[in-house]
Amino acid sequence: MEVRQTHSIPLGYFLWIFGVTGAHRFYYGKKLTGILYFFTFGLFLVGWIVDFFLIPTMERESSRRFSPGHYDYNIAWLLLTYLGYLGIHRFYLGKWITGIIWLCTGGFFLLGYLYDFLNLNEMVSERNLL
Repeated sequence: MEVRQTHSIPLGYFLWIFGVTGAHRFYYGKKLTGILYFFTFGLFLVGWIVDFFLIPTMERESSRRFSPGHYDYNIAWLLLTYLGYLGIHRFYLGKWITGIIWLCTGGFFLLGYLYDFLNLNEMVSERNLL
């Protein structure tokens, strides 16, 4: 059975450039290690370097774990990363009420922005199952 790709290797490497913040790990759905990387500067750069070789495996795992569908994970992640404090990713996912709240409060005072970094994959997957 062929698994449809939900996440992108090139986008994973693009986020890896900023990987000392854990961005690529959040993208591939690895919340705990994403938080660990965020607070330890990519596991003191050692984990960040090792991840250069692990990204293809993380991509395959995320494609098996998350549901493909109408909503594109890559678009959602780009919108969150660059415009998340405005809630644009929430508008993309059809979450209009929280999108307006994010827009008026700067990503719910940035706490909602962080929440979305932890949960965006699940939000997209949930919308794709509808």
